[in-house]
Amino acid sequence: MDHHPGPAGDARASAFPPHSTPPFEAPDPSSASEPSSLASTPGEKQSSPRSDGPGRPSAAPDREFAVLGASDVPGAADPVTRLSLDALVEAAAETAREGGGQARLMTAARAARRPTAATTGAAAPYAARVAAMDALLASAEPGDWSVRIVEGWTLQQLVAHLAATDSLVAAAIGAPVAGPAVAADEVLSRTADMLAFVAGQTPERTRADWRLQADAICRHAASMEPSTMIAPGGLGFPVADHLLARMLETWIHTDDAAAVLGRPLPLPLDGHIHPTADFCARLLPWTMLLSGVEGGDRSIRLTLTGPGGGVWHVPLDVARPAVPDDGSPVQAAITCDAVAFCFLLGGRGAPATFPAEVEGDAGLAREVLRTAPALSGP
Repeated sequence: MDHHPGPAGDARASAFPPHSTPPFEAPDPSSASEPSSLASTPGEKQSSPRSDGPGRPSAAPDREFAVLGASDVPGAADPVTRLSLDALVEAAAETAREGGGQARLMTAARAARRPTAATTGAAAPYAARVAAMDALLASAEPGDWSVRIVEGWTLQQLVAHLAATDSLVAAAIGAPVAGPAVAADEVLSRTADMLAFVAGQTPERTRADWRLQADAICRHAASMEPSTMIAPGGLGFPVADHLLARMLETWIHTDDAAAVLGRPLPLPLDGHIHPTADFCARLLPWTMLLSGVEGGDRSIRLTLTGPGGGVWHVPLDVARPAVPDDGSPVQAAITCDAVAFCFLLGGRGAPATFPAEVEGDAGLAREVLRTAPALSGP
């Protein structure tokens, strides 16, 4: 994957080649002053300080919603508040019985949020991060769109970059593609073409086209077997892993924008972080190989703590996939936070100072962490 250094040494986030909550409704394109640039396919009519680390809200969202109806939800008209309500209600739906006050809370939260597009299975984590970014964009003031976020890109240009990278997946699965026709199946070239394309657009049009394309990806992917091989950007691996790569990049860039604009956003659901962390664990042999480090027959035990965490046995040979830990012997063990680990793989954080507990071969553990961001890109 090509790298694209930021103006101040910013790290990068992109789609990765692996081994092996539903989104808000997009802005109505009919309300825009210019025609949609989303092509159809045949058959289809710098930054604020964070107190809790990468990807974590700098101020905890209000979780004291003792509500009886939508009108009682504080700030329900604000899109970021609606996102917090979404996170709360979806987490409650996963773990608790619907009854009493909780049922009233869930009814109120559902009434407060906008209609959602249906998503299932492997597309759900990506769809939820699209919802998070869209909520952030909905809260943007006119002046926010010209603020530099990362890589020297304004907020509008960052959305265009996401649309560009997403469009390679859209083209690979036969979904409608935003922007100009795909001339080069490569992230940097496609991003350059998309930035030129949106230069004369309103931010609202760029946002709407990005969102419509993301929703189309989710719909098309939902009808595919997760193991279906696709090769956007020349990277052939299962569509489910491509969706996790899109989730991770969208999550990271949403965090980039939230930090600069001073917007606290909730973490993804545990059930969305975990498959993303699993994806990142499976990438480790590839990041080492790309960095020129031969893993050989060595293995590590990776323990990820916090939301979405787990324990993996990770062979450092690309021919052997990472699996849930089974107690097999390893040469080194690494313990760290799950969210921070995902962000490290996405190019956020310095490997040399990354907070982790290490046991066994410390040199091997340092090599694993040092090479972890090797597949990150813009």
